[in-house]
Amino acid sequence: MRRFTLKNLFRRSSGAAAIKERRRHPRPANGYDTTILVVDDSRTVIAAFKKVLNQAGFQVISAPNGEDGVRLARSARPDLILMDVVMPGINGYQATRLLRQAQETAQTPIIIVSGEETATEQFWGRKVGANGFLTKPVDRGAFFARIFACLGEEGLRPRS
Repeated sequence: MRRFTLKNLFRRSSGAAAIKERRRHPRPANGYDTTILVVDDSRTVIAAFKKVLNQAGFQVISAPNGEDGVRLARSARPDLILMDVVMPGINGYQATRLLRQAQETAQTPIIIVSGEETATEQFWGRKVGANGFLTKPVDRGAFFARIFACLGEEGLRPRS
């Protein structure tokens, strides 16, 4: 299993994708009134995602495992969930399935973020109802492109 650090979690984007997303979705002066839940058992991955997402103006909450992630998603009702696959207890696929079955979270966009990029991983992500799939290390441009696509314009509410 590959260990990720704050430096190697994000790949350098080709640049064009990241610039295009920044132009298409400029950050409001006060940020977004949009909450993203990060579910991952790695404190390093959570810290890196929080840093990047906070810099982009998003509010971020986190859970260290699938069970806590399901519980927090049901109570906090985030606008989007970034879900790791391999975690202690229930894994990301099981957590995603539980969230899709709950009325409160059935429509919440979920992006699976995995350390493996195999057809099987992507197949199971789609099968349990994920809205997208990203592979670690994450391309920063693709990361934000997927987030903005899943949130849509209604999910990108400027903070007042």
